[in-house]
Amino acid sequence: MLCCCNSTLPRDTLMRLLNLIKTYWIACTVITLAAITILSLSPLPTLPSVPGKDKTLHLLAYAALIFPVGLRHPKRLPAIFLLFILYGGMIELIQPYVRRSCEWQDLAADTIGLACGLLLAEALRRLSGCNAETPATSRS
Repeated sequence: MLCCCNSTLPRDTLMRLLNLIKTYWIACTVITLAAITILSLSPLPTLPSVPGKDKTLHLLAYAALIFPVGLRHPKRLPAIFLLFILYGGMIELIQPYVRRSCEWQDLAADTIGLACGLLLAEALRRLSGCNAETPATSRS
């Protein structure tokens, strides 16, 4: 029987997952960007019934968007961070044309999500001891 406290299995699994994300960071980012675009520009039949749920979803989506980039390219983060903020702003400007509301609080939630995604990526990079630029399996 394995004791989870002494086992290296969770760390090994985490390292494999981080290396997978670092290897396929572009695909992860493009897929997340496509999902955000589709979900943000699809008309909603009703507004979310729980207050703040929309902002939480924005925060989580944008944290997921920048997480693979944060794991793979920390030297390019300022430019990509700004690009994703501009993208979120463009989405907000387009939304009234697809029967959605333009809320600048959504852009604030996007920006906070980006910051949280970067912080999480940095924390995991440091804890795992991984080099940010080169995944263990291959160089992109």
